[in-house]
Amino acid sequence: MTSANARLRGARTITADGESRAPLLIADGRICASLPGRAYRIDLRDHVIAPGLINAHEHLHLNLVPPLPTGTPFPNSYAWIAAFQAHFRNPFVIAALAVPKTLRLRHGALKNLFAGTTCVVHHDPWHPALDMADFPVALLRDYGWAYALNWPAYGPPVWRSFDATPSDRPWMIHLAEGTDATAKAELAQLDAMGCLASNTVLVHGVGLRERDIGRVIERGAAVIWCPSSNRNLFGRTLDPRRLQAAGRLALGSDSRLSGARDLLEDLRSAVETGALGSREALALATIDAARILRLPRRGHFATGAHADLLVVADRGGDAARSVVGIERSQIRAVARDGVPRIADPDFSEWFDAAGVDAVPVVLDGRPKLLAKALADPALLALEPGLEFASRIDEPAREPASAEGQC
Repeated sequence: MTSANARLRGARTITADGESRAPLLIADGRICASLPGRAYRIDLRDHVIAPGLINAHEHLHLNLVPPLPTGTPFPNSYAWIAAFQAHFRNPFVIAALAVPKTLRLRHGALKNLFAGTTCVVHHDPWHPALDMADFPVALLRDYGWAYALNWPAYGPPVWRSFDATPSDRPWMIHLAEGTDATAKAELAQLDAMGCLASNTVLVHGVGLRERDIGRVIERGAAVIWCPSSNRNLFGRTLDPRRLQAAGRLALGSDSRLSGARDLLEDLRSAVETGALGSREALALATIDAARILRLPRRGHFATGAHADLLVVADRGGDAARSVVGIERSQIRAVARDGVPRIADPDFSEWFDAAGVDAVPVVLDGRPKLLAKALADPALLALEPGLEFASRIDEPAREPASAEGQC
C-alpha cells in the first residue's frame, strides 16, 4: 500500500525560530501536527531538513541562452540590453531560442528544482505551460509587474500595472539596476509616479543609495538581491545589511543569461560577501522571501504549510551551514508537497511509498533518482551535467534508514 504521508525523524529541522529535533510530519502534502493515518517513516539521523527554497527572481525561459561575453562592467541594464542586440545573431543564441518556449520554461523550473528550489517568481508574461499540473516547481501567482522604468517596449506600462495590482499582492519591477546616474535616479522617479508602496518589490537595486534604502524601508517596500547577476554585469552589488535587518530583502538568482547556475550559488555568494551569516542568507530564500512575496504557506514548517523541503547531510554547527555553500549534487533529497522529486538512490523506498515512479539519472557525476514525470528525454538533454543512467551504483555514504509504515 502506498502512502504520501510521512514521518521524518532524527534530523535537525530548520525552523523560523532556529532548529528542532521533533519529527516532521507530512499529510496530504502539508505539514501537520499529528498524522491522521498510515505514514511512511524515514530515519534521518545525521541529516538537516530545510524548507524548500524560494527563488524571488527568475526568467525561466532564458536559462538556455548563452550569456553575453563581458569585459568592462556595464553602467546600467539598459546598456547591457543594447549590447545584447548584436548577440541575437550568435548561432548559439539562435539555436537556444529555437527550442520551444514550453520546453525552455520547464527546463528553467527543473534547474531550480535540482538546487532545492521549490517555488519561483517568473518575472515575465504568463504562459500556459506554467499552468500544467506537472510543472516542476510552484510559482508565485496573482502578482503585478513591469519590466523597467526606461524600457517601455517590454511588459505592461509601469503606472497602469501598479494601479491594477491589489495592495495585498506584490508588484515587481527591475529598478536601479546599475551604478550610474540613470540607475541612481530611478527610485525617486518611481516614487514620483506614486508606485513606491508596501507591496512594491524592487529587483536588483544596485544603484540604491543610503537615503534610498531608508526610503524603501520607510515605505515597507522590499528589494530582491541577485548578487551574482549584479557582479557579472556591473562589477558590484548592493550592501544587503540594512535591508536584511529590516526584513525587506529576499534572494533571487536571475537566469543563467546573466546570473549564476542556480540559487545555491547565490546563497554561497551572499555569505562570501562577509555581510551575512548562513542563517541570515538562508532566511532570504525561505521565511523572508515568503513574507515579502505574500506566500504564507511557504518558506517554513508551520502546521498547514506546503511540505516543500530539501534534505542534506548534517555538517555540524549551525544547521543553516549544512545548506549554504553546498553544490546541488550534494542535496540528498528534494520533496514538493511531501512527495520526493529528486533524491539519492537510497531514498528509493520513499518514492515507492509515495507511489512515484522514478528513473535513474546522473547529476554532476552523482547517481540520483528523478520522478519519471519530470524525466522527458528532450528536457533532460538541455541541462548540462544531467543524463540518464543505465544503472545506479551503490552510494558510498550510509543510506537513509527507512522504517516502513506506521
